[in-house]
Amino acid sequence: MPIEPTHPAPNAADSTTPVWVTDPAALTARFTGRPARIGLDTEFIRERTYWPQLALVQIAIERDAGGIEILLVDPLAPGITDALAAILADESILKVMHSPSEDLVAFKHACKVVPRPLFDTQLAAALAGIAGGMGYQKLVERITGVVLSKGETRSDWLRRPLSPSQLEYAADDVRHLFEMHDVLDGMLGELGRRDWLADDARRTVANADTDALERWPHLSMRSAHFLDLDAQRRLVRLLRWREAHARDSDRPRSWILDNELAVALARTPPADRGALQAQLDEHPKAPRKLGDAIWRALSTPLEDEAGTPDAGVAEKRDKNRVRQMQDAVAARSAELGLPDGLLASRRYLEALLDHGEWPAALAGWRRELLEPSLAPLLAE
Repeated sequence: MPIEPTHPAPNAADSTTPVWVTDPAALTARFTGRPARIGLDTEFIRERTYWPQLALVQIAIERDAGGIEILLVDPLAPGITDALAAILADESILKVMHSPSEDLVAFKHACKVVPRPLFDTQLAAALAGIAGGMGYQKLVERITGVVLSKGETRSDWLRRPLSPSQLEYAADDVRHLFEMHDVLDGMLGELGRRDWLADDARRTVANADTDALERWPHLSMRSAHFLDLDAQRRLVRLLRWREAHARDSDRPRSWILDNELAVALARTPPADRGALQAQLDEHPKAPRKLGDAIWRALSTPLEDEAGTPDAGVAEKRDKNRVRQMQDAVAARSAELGLPDGLLASRRYLEALLDHGEWPAALAGWRRELLEPSLAPLLAE
């Protein structure tokens, strides 16, 4: 469906300088009237930590004059995250965001709450048939005709004070969310797809809120496909331990134990603790100080590891059947005017073929659309 850029006329509220907020009481006071919706975005840093470090929160609020007020909220200021939590948890306020998955994790870690309900403009654009995975700047230009700067993409958002260019860039990230929401929500309404978006948004929020450890992390590792089942079980032990330790210590996974070393230890386990230490000493990226913990993880069976799914099934999978399933999904997507990959990625189709159970990501409206086409292929 073609979109004519709206080229909105600037108003006083849109052109005013964003408000820098460090006082929790001042933030709370701006929500006395409880707006029906807010535009929301974050800036965070995740280079040396497991959890994203929330460095800035941008909020757009509609005002009676028809314009918007933009708040740049400093989450490093004392008490601010508590004030933010009350706003994020208020389900009477719709949160309009763009591709918010990592932002939700940052909020969960910093504010102990995930914003809801949610309207994801990137997903809405895909469901409306515009494009899949479109970035914020491109979608703003597509809908409004406004070309935004990309100058501060790799900026240091933890420094204080932030520069004028950082503040302007941050404000732009929420300045156009309401206009995009209006256009996209209207398109979804015409197509009868608002429920699809709401369904996916609830799943996105639930995933961020639960944030459960992945049960079988080896399945996504290509090198695990070539291990025997006993080695795969040892790899699962190491990967689960690594994930838990990375979270507890707030360090990147690769800093705890890189994939190459984890696979090597799982494939050929050391005979004892001393042999493990010798192997760690030879590896340039090995966490030598974590030898005891690695040994315990490697040598201690998991309660559920007897049910470890064989990653090697990927090498035995009927690739022709997968291709037929992909073709069926592509045909259904074309009928609906949806971008490739939105209905079902190859990963989920493979999981469906391997285990015969519909993954949670394909539940609801996706299954209703796809089951008539895929059921005959699954039954062959």
